[in-house]
Amino acid sequence: MKITEPEVRYVADLANLHLTDLEIARLAKDMDEILTYMDALNELDTSTVEPMAQVLYQSEETATLRADQPIPPLGNEPALANAPLAGAGYYKVPKVIER
Repeated sequence: MKITEPEVRYVADLANLHLTDLEIARLAKDMDEILTYMDALNELDTSTVEPMAQVLYQSEETATLRADQPIPPLGNEPALANAPLAGAGYYKVPKVIER
């Protein structure tokens, strides 16, 4: 096993996640399978494969996702119109990190 349950608990604690023992066991198994798959991929010989900058690197110009069109920004008032709590032109949110 490449990843242990204590390691999963440590990462969950860092992410401030409260997981059950069943969830910890399942995540440890899933992460172990992912790491095993990564090891299998690392065994492949990629020495003859050229690196790519992006998926559409060698495609025609028409293969792009969409034309880049400038649009005016939304602005503070419309952006904050539905905010539950706003002040001084910003969203106000409750403090979430208590440690």
